[in-house]
Amino acid sequence: MTKTLLVTGASSGIGAAVAELAAEQGWDVLVHYNSNRDGAEDTASKVQAKGQRATVFQADLSGADGVKALFADIDAANVKLDGFINNSGAVAVNIPVMEMTPERIKTIMDVNLLGPFHCAAEASRRMARSRGGHGGAIINISSMAAELGSPNTYVDYAAAKAGIDMLTKGLGLELAADGVRVAGVRPGVIDTPIHGKGGLPDRATDLAPSLPMKRSGSAREVAEAVMWLASDKASYVTGTTINVSGGR
Repeated sequence: MTKTLLVTGASSGIGAAVAELAAEQGWDVLVHYNSNRDGAEDTASKVQAKGQRATVFQADLSGADGVKALFADIDAANVKLDGFINNSGAVAVNIPVMEMTPERIKTIMDVNLLGPFHCAAEASRRMARSRGGHGGAIINISSMAAELGSPNTYVDYAAAKAGIDMLTKGLGLELAADGVRVAGVRPGVIDTPIHGKGGLPDRATDLAPSLPMKRSGSAREVAEAVMWLASDKASYVTGTTINVSGGR
């Protein structure tokens, strides 16, 4: 029986790479996007080219209302989730904390912590066996920023991702006996479009010489870890987050 995976923020970067790899491994994919519809349609086309079904959903996941709307649309499509990749997130321009406005901090927390928290709760309600679901896996995408702090770059983003790590730990323990595994991945310096949104489009290339492996990582390398965690091969893994950072 074909399994179905929801990937938020799947219009580019890590989310798109996860969706494509999932299709290669036989999953049908629910492709979520917020504003980049063309990117989401491209991801869906790649999923379909692998012989799997792809359905595109739009939602602003920075607030509880948008999250509820997304999951209501999934329910209306009569889809049962077997896996959820909690990937949606964003950064802002690289600046020190003393220059951050309250508006910026709120936006970053809404997008990177509160939205994913609400998403995890909604997915849990649908996947937990005690709620009529048939179990599965929730994989939260964190960041090495959660451990390194990202000084003078985006401490707000780092703090939000640290919260995601604790969500992974706590929710993993809550759902361990309910058929749902919860795990996380902390990507390091990965060559994706997110750096441009922080005002440094060449950041991955520029930082490569300072990294232990002397190179940045690829979205595909992160996707491989994510899909291992989502698969039955990781059947005894829950409540933990692994680093995909090239030793950083």
